[in-house]
Amino acid sequence: MEDFIQKEIIRIRHLVGDKAQVIGAVSGGVDSTVAAKLMKEAIGDRFHAILVDNGVMRLNECEQVKETLEKHLGINLTVADGAELFLGRLKGVTEPEKKRKIIGATFIDLFEKEALRLEKEAENTENAGPITWFLQGTLYPDLIESLSFKGPSATIKSHHNTGGLPEKMKTFLQLKLIEPLRELFKDEVREFGRQLGIHQDLVMRHPFPGPGIAIRIIGEVTPERVAIARAADNIFISMIKEAGIYNEMSQAYAAVDSNKAVGVQGDARVYGYIIILRAVKTLDFMSAEPYEFDFNLLKRISTRIINEVDGVARCTYDITSKPPGTIEME
Repeated sequence: MEDFIQKEIIRIRHLVGDKAQVIGAVSGGVDSTVAAKLMKEAIGDRFHAILVDNGVMRLNECEQVKETLEKHLGINLTVADGAELFLGRLKGVTEPEKKRKIIGATFIDLFEKEALRLEKEAENTENAGPITWFLQGTLYPDLIESLSFKGPSATIKSHHNTGGLPEKMKTFLQLKLIEPLRELFKDEVREFGRQLGIHQDLVMRHPFPGPGIAIRIIGEVTPERVAIARAADNIFISMIKEAGIYNEMSQAYAAVDSNKAVGVQGDARVYGYIIILRAVKTLDFMSAEPYEFDFNLLKRISTRIINEVDGVARCTYDITSKPPGTIEME
């Protein structure tokens, strides 16, 4: 793996050259963090990481990512506030693929703005040079899931970081795509991260999709539903960690079903959202099995979510394998 790192650093330096700058999206997940750290090692401060606050991040996500990348890994980071823009464009949209497309297009709009600003700021500095490359932390399973085959097994769903760089970014910014992790599986990326000196807690962090909580809300994305999903997810993950089983599963999260159900709280009838808990085990993310919880722990998690998250009436656990399901809701 150390040989792979050194070879990749040499390859990146050869591709990028001595003057060009690189921008890349980061989310705080292991894939984008490893890709960013690799780029930092290869070209130093000519790499600029951009974290887009899209309004659908996890609780305190932006603050945590900023501290990790800037303070601990020494990476140049720009935080672009796009929460209102994203939520405004998602208003009234319920179809999953359309949500992904809107989120992707909005990301591009913000990246264009930030790329032009960063390039201008670098003028008259030792890092002056055109922004020529766009870094993505695409993994091999992302590529497979986004492939389109003839016949019934057509594209499963579009990934936010696959399928080629959108034409608008190619033509307007003249950016070229660089994907140093595209031939790796998740376990290889984790080992890659350890070799780069990234902290174990971050290396073992569960994946978080680029579209964020938006694809963990079934139906329309609203500020109320985002707040509910965020709070429920925070309780779920914190209780998993307290139980010492976080690293036994590959991915876990709480989603919101936009349908509502009747419940009882105290002596009153309530009508609230349904929380869907999802936790899976997998070796390669190409297939996955539901994690087998201790039932008493599941009950305690459910009780806390229903009691502490306003607007929730019920809590369920999704036991669907992949296939036929996907790991994310949408």
